[in-house]
Amino acid sequence: MALFDDNKPFSYEVIREGEDVVLSVNLEGYPHVPSLEDDPVVMSKACDMLVEVKDATRIVFMQKRNYEYDYEQTILLREIAGLYSRLIRRKEISGYTAMLSDTSCAKWANSWYSTIQNIVSNLLRSDPLGAYVELVRTARDERISIDKSTDNSFAKCGMKYLELLEFILALFEKTRLIALAKPYLAGHKVGDRELYRRFFIPAVRPDFMFTKLMAAFPHDANELETYTIGEDTEVTVFELPDTVQYLYHITPPEFKLTEEKYEILDTARKVMMEHKPKRSEFVEPERMRQVFFNVGQDLIEELAGYRDMKLTSSEIDQLTNILVRYTVGFGLIEVLLQDEKVQDVTINNQIGDVPAFIVHQTYGDCKTNIVPTSAEADSWATKLRLVSGRPLDEANPILDTELSIKGANARVAAVGQPLNPFGVSFAFRRHRDKPWTLPLFMHNRMISPLAAGLLSFIIDGSRTMLVAGTRSAGKTSLLGSLLVELMRRYRVITIEDTLELPTTSLRKLGYNIQPMKVAAALTKGSAEVPADEGIRTTLRMGDSALIVGEIRSKEALALYEAMRIGALANVVAGTIHGDSPYGVFDRVVNDLGVPRTSFKATDVIVVANPIRSADGLHRWRRVTQITEVRKHWENDPLLENGFVDLMKYDSRTDQLEPTDDLINGESEILKGIAGNVKDWAGSWDAVWDNILLRAKIKETLVNYAEKANMLNLLEADFVVMANDEFHKISEKIKEETGSLDSKRIFFDWNEWMKRSVKKMNMK
Repeated sequence: MALFDDNKPFSYEVIREGEDVVLSVNLEGYPHVPSLEDDPVVMSKACDMLVEVKDATRIVFMQKRNYEYDYEQTILLREIAGLYSRLIRRKEISGYTAMLSDTSCAKWANSWYSTIQNIVSNLLRSDPLGAYVELVRTARDERISIDKSTDNSFAKCGMKYLELLEFILALFEKTRLIALAKPYLAGHKVGDRELYRRFFIPAVRPDFMFTKLMAAFPHDANELETYTIGEDTEVTVFELPDTVQYLYHITPPEFKLTEEKYEILDTARKVMMEHKPKRSEFVEPERMRQVFFNVGQDLIEELAGYRDMKLTSSEIDQLTNILVRYTVGFGLIEVLLQDEKVQDVTINNQIGDVPAFIVHQTYGDCKTNIVPTSAEADSWATKLRLVSGRPLDEANPILDTELSIKGANARVAAVGQPLNPFGVSFAFRRHRDKPWTLPLFMHNRMISPLAAGLLSFIIDGSRTMLVAGTRSAGKTSLLGSLLVELMRRYRVITIEDTLELPTTSLRKLGYNIQPMKVAAALTKGSAEVPADEGIRTTLRMGDSALIVGEIRSKEALALYEAMRIGALANVVAGTIHGDSPYGVFDRVVNDLGVPRTSFKATDVIVVANPIRSADGLHRWRRVTQITEVRKHWENDPLLENGFVDLMKYDSRTDQLEPTDDLINGESEILKGIAGNVKDWAGSWDAVWDNILLRAKIKETLVNYAEKANMLNLLEADFVVMANDEFHKISEKIKEETGSLDSKRIFFDWNEWMKRSVKKMNMK
């Protein structure tokens, strides 16, 4: 056994990690990339090692980048090593050759023996596919020679030789590598390594990283889309053969660096790791990252100077960003979260063996080419404890918190032992950098223009509202878009246990917004204020809109207390799990213990649910119901007509359609809003006209954005301006004419819109 020696290429050590047996091979001084698939020397040496380490389950070649071959690939080569060991020691083979040389076959035996010896001793370890092909061709040529020969002695000896070849071929064909490769061996040339790339695809990991990456593209996969995240991260989505699963293949900049840059990064990481951030530093992660960036930038410049390397400022920034990502950051998870098309990232508890999975905006559930390791998972868990100030241990196996990085925000759920018996698993829910808006949802067909107009009207009417839906239905995003509909003149208070609502972005847009963070429902022993106390506190904070991120537990009682007493004199809204209005009632009353009479304080329930294709492969987010809750029922709102749909999803048109109750003005909630406005009191036509006006304005905004390919018009900053302009124009027309003339309001707003688009085009 060659012991591991830093100065000796192909020295190795065996690392036993439970049932895993890792063959760790030093190739630091080897002048080529260590690759089983491309390098016959590396494959041959690996076979020799596997003859000695018969139970190896993984092979890792150590260089500046580490190349790791997993269990399935190691087994392929381990069988070849076993075949080699068997053939060179097999008595019956040596007996065959001895028999041939002791008889009348002697004059051919040396040549035959030399052929077999060359294939088995020299070719088998470095090119097993070539060895098999050579044996097949040798056997075929021998069969032809026997058939053509008129020498009975040669024919008799040749048959013995042919039997030996077929015996060896049968042993070859029992190995998985040969079995997998047989369909592709027609025309294969000895020495050609292309076919090996189908079966040997290493996970690549630079020295300074824990996470592994399957860098090579898959064979026989259909490329669906390629795009770039930022300036230097490439993403390719593949449709894989023999599975309904897609592959999200990412190539971040840290896998495209030169060896010199790797050395600088590795040295810088070792220096930076000497300072472990304290809990107090993680309280302000953005500031902490900036401090580490500044220190890292100086360090990289200094290390480059020592090596007499000339790096541009952009190269230094790139290396510094990578350094920060792998010291105080979350590694490749951050790269995934910076992709605006990624909605969820999940890492299951078989960490080190299975890839991370994502939910993609276009392709749905995909596996990735990223394989996190246990060391990485432990590092994430520690950082999440520090960021959140919440425990993650056997007494508290669930940690809910938020993660804010440059270019992305995410909600994180970590589940540890004993609830997760195999370690720690993670789920990252990505949020948009900017708030969602109703026009954006219209562009994505989640809601119709009329539904957007109706929701805008209800928000301005200061009603109570619950946004319901299943997991990943878009509840929080929809609630965030309704915040954008609030006029900036009102104060807004948000209550969340994990900060998901876009409060920071809205504050930058001029909103008077106060976020409050409370204890998570499943967290014990936290110093945070319970959610119900947080809600009751808001009742003392004056006239404000109250927005509750998610109603999960006993805070429901406090929320309905706020709804009933009307202390906030403005919108009260929140999200809740439920796939229908009755599902919301059942959850609120039967699960959360809110009295039936208190539930009547709910005015409107908006239900969002995913819609699936008939083949089950695709899904889309849609608002499926806008339902008002009437007040005259006693025990069961479903049986006593307490739920009245104002709009309902129609699968034929793929959008929300108004019900007869809405069209005919049979809505008590809308009439209640109208009763507080002089111009609308007693006039359903005026109310309906205003809802249609709002719908038309939002539809016009979306049309402008789509036709001019200016989708930035749908973002919150412009939508807020458009909403403000609508309110100002409405007030102006009212003063001039004494009524809310919808035609004049739309005309003036449309003229403003034209001027705004023209100004933006001129910039």
